[in-house]
Amino acid sequence: MKVKHLPLLAAALIVSLTASAQNTKQTPDIVGTWVLAAADKLLPDGTRVEDYGPHPHGLCIFTSDGYYSLQIYRAERLKFSSGEKFNGTPEEYKDVSLGMSSGFGRYTFDPVKGTLTFHIDRSSVPNLDDTTQVRSIELKGDELSWKVTARKDGSIPITVLRRAK
Repeated sequence: MKVKHLPLLAAALIVSLTASAQNTKQTPDIVGTWVLAAADKLLPDGTRVEDYGPHPHGLCIFTSDGYYSLQIYRAERLKFSSGEKFNGTPEEYKDVSLGMSSGFGRYTFDPVKGTLTFHIDRSSVPNLDDTTQVRSIELKGDELSWKVTARKDGSIPITVLRRAK
């Protein structure tokens, strides 16, 4: 009697797995490596300008097990006149701090709500360590973008990434 139901059970399992695989393919996926395309800011008057100078460099990596690593750097950066970071001038240290943004931690992606939540372990801005930041995102094909919370001056940073090929 149990053998009679085996083909029925196998068919139900195949249908279930096929439906599950189709649902997964319909859900947008951000896993992978993304290359920085733009690091701009929107000024209070609506003007969009470069935030990290022309041609900034950066990567964002999202792993399938929920980790991320994000780096954004100004293309033109001051070199340490001493040749090492431990003997920099105040101007050099300021340039290093303001010329980059980086962080790593865990993330959750909600394609239905269009949100990306960063559970920040460490950041180049120490005040963001051990915090959570939610971003509304736009995912259009191989382009991923989000806006950051407005700064005190009213400008809104915008990050634009393209999927690495």
